[in-house]
Amino acid sequence: MNRAKTAKTLEEWKKVYPEKFASEDEIFSNIRRGQHIFVTSGCGEPQYLISAMTNYVESHPKAFFDAEIIQIYSLGLAPYTDEKFKSNFRHNSFFIGNNTRDNVNRGAADYTPISLSDIPALINSGIVPIDIALVQTSVPDEHGFLSLGVSVDMVKTATEKASLVIAQVNSFMPRVHGDGFIHIDDVNFIIAHDAPLLEIQRAFSEEKTLSLQRIGIYVSQLIQDGDTLQVGYGSIPNAIMAHLYNKKNLGIHTELLTEGIVNLMKAGVIDNSKKTLNRGKTVATFCMAKKETYEYIHDNPSIVFRTVDYTNNPMLIARNDNIVAINTALEIDLTGQATSESIGSMFYSGIGGFHDFMRGALLARNGKTILAMKSTAVNESISRIVPALSAQAGVTLCRADVRYVVTEHGIAYLHGKNIRERAMALISIAHPKFRPMLIEEAKKRGLIYQDQAYIPGERGKYPETLETYRTTKLGFHLFLRPVKITDEPLLKDFFYSLSDKSLHRRFMSWRKDIPHERLQDFVIIDYTKEISILAITGSQENETILGLGQYGVDEATHTAEVAVAVRDDYQGRGIGSELLSYLTYLAKREGLLGFTAEVLVENRPMLQVFEQGGFDITRHAESGVYHLKMAFKTPETRREL
Repeated sequence: MNRAKTAKTLEEWKKVYPEKFASEDEIFSNIRRGQHIFVTSGCGEPQYLISAMTNYVESHPKAFFDAEIIQIYSLGLAPYTDEKFKSNFRHNSFFIGNNTRDNVNRGAADYTPISLSDIPALINSGIVPIDIALVQTSVPDEHGFLSLGVSVDMVKTATEKASLVIAQVNSFMPRVHGDGFIHIDDVNFIIAHDAPLLEIQRAFSEEKTLSLQRIGIYVSQLIQDGDTLQVGYGSIPNAIMAHLYNKKNLGIHTELLTEGIVNLMKAGVIDNSKKTLNRGKTVATFCMAKKETYEYIHDNPSIVFRTVDYTNNPMLIARNDNIVAINTALEIDLTGQATSESIGSMFYSGIGGFHDFMRGALLARNGKTILAMKSTAVNESISRIVPALSAQAGVTLCRADVRYVVTEHGIAYLHGKNIRERAMALISIAHPKFRPMLIEEAKKRGLIYQDQAYIPGERGKYPETLETYRTTKLGFHLFLRPVKITDEPLLKDFFYSLSDKSLHRRFMSWRKDIPHERLQDFVIIDYTKEISILAITGSQENETILGLGQYGVDEATHTAEVAVAVRDDYQGRGIGSELLSYLTYLAKREGLLGFTAEVLVENRPMLQVFEQGGFDITRHAESGVYHLKMAFKTPETRREL
């Protein structure tokens, strides 16, 4: 069948339904005082209908009064918030945009805090009544169906509940598969007006872009091949998408379809082949992007837009194995409480789908939740990681629901951590210039040890570039990384896992306790003067220390004193040798001439590790202890230290 010959033009539909193509004055004369008018949001906002309605009110100032405009989010025109229309319209949004924020906070407009998944039920129940729906659609297909295109969310529900549906039919609106079709029979009036859809265009400073790139890199480390992703709105999610091109078989179950997602689909990274729900399909409920993205989703069978009570239903989200929910927050306190909707008493954005996906992912098999946020705001003058949330701020995500928190300064995993551990983890990923303040405020609040030490500035900065993976000669895989300020609990477990003999060999003392005061010496590191490397096994959220290697620089001799310890149950697997080899590499890179060490005469295993380390060794024994001098074998190295 030649479909092109069966499809009606808009002019032909006008002949079939002439009553639906009335004049604008006639159409808007149907609005009555006090009615509830739903307007499609985001990039699907019917710009022409909004202008036409407000123009009608200007021409007929007494046509109606006190109508409520209901939207999720106003991205474009919002003339109904103008002071001159205050007797005609009152705006009520479920998510606050830039052009309505001031009105909401000065009491001239309303904000309804709610998770997006709950809105269709509110509309269906009549708790949020809808009398009129202003929507934007594609042109009718040959069967008479119009597509809601880039905004399905709760628009479909609004069209079903409204007694009057007015559609701006726009040839620029893509036809998107899924739930977003309404038949021309169910539309009361049509206003044909072609205009490009609203687009998201953003520009970033170089400094901000670098921060976003760092966040994108860290988050990409938490995403595995085959994961299903949900990403929120904004520059951070887009930066994350840009760092996933080395992944395979990713899936999408999200509320918002972005340009970053579509680019990964075009590259074959997202193919939805491993999804456990809607396999083979990218599932979303609305799209905010650019023209090229709208063209890509047009009549694309691999993309399905469902209503928001489907996409954002936590129980359905949980049916996606390995789902990773990635969202952002405005502020997080040192206990893990986060807000995404307000800055103190100022209503800033909204709950949106934040809670839906963060809770749904926690219920999923192997699900992850990630709060990705820049560590500062207002040109680095304000820390987003704070001792306590600002007064009157809404707690969008409670402490129990936070898992990963990512900034441009690292990753903090909070699940299962006590308050002290959480505070230290979040301080470690705060902007360095705010860490001393956070340490002191945490002490005042009793969140951390009162004697908690800290090295500010570059000297105490975690040297992430020293992280590496190694395999021992016996085939044992290790992750080697520097010690972090947050490692005190892990090191405590490590030292107490050692036998009395191993403790004696490491400290040359029969003392068996390793209290906080001693542990601080191992985690508060001035990396310009010493190096401390851990041999790690296990996942990032459940690490176990198998070995510890350290050296401290002796500036007088340009050498370093070295020490290595390995858990008893992992000794003999080459871990000590691998730690020593890596420490040697780092020391040579800094131009050091060699190591010194003190080893008990009876500690044959450690002596053997040093002897096999490739050094020129001299030794002398005194009181049961070998004093070793180990020169590096390089052309520039002196034979004796």
